[in-house]
Amino acid sequence: MNNQHARVKAIAMEAGEIALRHFNSGPAANIEAKGPLDLVTAADREVEAFICKELVRSFPEDGIFGEEGSAVNGSSGRVWVIDPIDGTFNFVRGSQNWGVSIGLFENGRPTFGVVNAPACDELFAGGNELPAELNGKPLPTLPPFNRDYAAIGVGIHPKIPAEQGVALFEQVITELNLAYRVTGSSVISLIDIAKGNVDGYVGLGIPSWDILGMLPCLEQLGVTTSIDWQTSGLDTDLDFTCGTAGMLTVLRAVDLP
Repeated sequence: MNNQHARVKAIAMEAGEIALRHFNSGPAANIEAKGPLDLVTAADREVEAFICKELVRSFPEDGIFGEEGSAVNGSSGRVWVIDPIDGTFNFVRGSQNWGVSIGLFENGRPTFGVVNAPACDELFAGGNELPAELNGKPLPTLPPFNRDYAAIGVGIHPKIPAEQGVALFEQVITELNLAYRVTGSSVISLIDIAKGNVDGYVGLGIPSWDILGMLPCLEQLGVTTSIDWQTSGLDTDLDFTCGTAGMLTVLRAVDLP
């Protein structure tokens, strides 16, 4: 692990402590709706401001792209993509299914990421020159894919029209005959892949900041996505599948918009 990895992990740990203090203090304060079922809290803003400040201090030539508006135009070509709390709705409701996500995008693709799920005491990291790890220990190899009990996570952003969401679930349940899990957080669904709880994930309208922190870790485990980063920018709402090779073969039948 190099100094960059260690520094970003430290930032994610401290950011998680800030978020956890808000979480443990009771109902989230200053809740605002960005859209239907799409919330932002004072905790989101404080955590993102802290991460942005620390990244600028540690990597002054890099850019920053954050969910809550943080934007820095760097000169290095590298961009840190921040989701201060992915799963804010869960956070507000008192569920542990949320995480702080920091991902590095360079050379046209995600290359390194850290995700802190502080309510679960889990810190994931991985990417170039850093094998996938949980709390500093290597994650085990994922179990072999077995179609007989395959399962996927499903994520549908609230802005997606209801008929599109219903159509996706109909495909998953009736055509593909897959078990599914809905966590309410893309990053938690990707963590479920890393832990072997599901074999893949399908998302509609997912922002890049929801997944950039976890994708490099999953890549180290042999998990890939259908995302073409050459045509999808960081500000693109993503419709994609993600999973092990066996699961991606199954998910080719999914009709994405």
